[in-house]
Amino acid sequence: MPFVSGFQPSLGPAPRALCFGFDSGKILLKQAEGPLCIPSIEDVAALRTGPVWQHYFGERNGSACWAASFASNPPAPPGFVWKGLRELFGRMEEELIWVAGRAGQLVHWHRNHRFCGHCGTPMEDHPQERAKRCPGCGLLNHPRVSPAIIVAVVKGRELLLAHAVRFPVKFYSVLAGFVEPGETLEECVQREVFEETGVQVQNIRYFGSQPWPFPDSLMVAFTAEHAAGDIRVNPAEITDAGWFRADRLPEIPPPISIARRLIDWFCAEFP
Repeated sequence: MPFVSGFQPSLGPAPRALCFGFDSGKILLKQAEGPLCIPSIEDVAALRTGPVWQHYFGERNGSACWAASFASNPPAPPGFVWKGLRELFGRMEEELIWVAGRAGQLVHWHRNHRFCGHCGTPMEDHPQERAKRCPGCGLLNHPRVSPAIIVAVVKGRELLLAHAVRFPVKFYSVLAGFVEPGETLEECVQREVFEETGVQVQNIRYFGSQPWPFPDSLMVAFTAEHAAGDIRVNPAEITDAGWFRADRLPEIPPPISIARRLIDWFCAEFP
């Protein structure tokens, strides 16, 4: 059975429930004789330094899943290791990585909303919904989701790819950017492409979506066609950009990302 989201467990954390424990953006994994795995609540309870916050968020294959936040920078005990989610690409079952991503987003939300943004009072977990509630002024804060667009821009039989300043490695990808207040997704596609490369687009079509827990994005993917303009990169955002044929692609993102799904779509449509 795939992951099923939930809010209230029937009981407290069972010993064999899964504990997705995070600190500083890294997840605590059990390192036995074999692949890395998610530890159980029982495993984590035996550690000298346990989590400071736990939150039930669903079930996977009949096992309850708990997000957990650890105190800052605890050392990995023997048999355990801290890993960034990106390090798990290709090393762990893809669906399990996305479950871990859910937990990571919840921990990020918890750690950054411990105090009321209106009156400064310490926040409490709401007993009836996934939210933080201020006991002082009643302000509610729900987990943050930051919408962003990602788009494959096609000109003839070529795809617009760019290397962004923020990329840690030298690969090229399709363009992406966060949605601004009051902006439609389609307007964001037009603005981001033009701001980053000077290219204008038309015939914007929805492609798909993917949660992206770095730390709390929702990537909404589109395809679009070149309408006008030559490439002029914005050096604050992009180090290089170009038009690429399917048989002459540079290094591209891993298959787990929706960016790669867009590139694979292009290759299938314009071989």
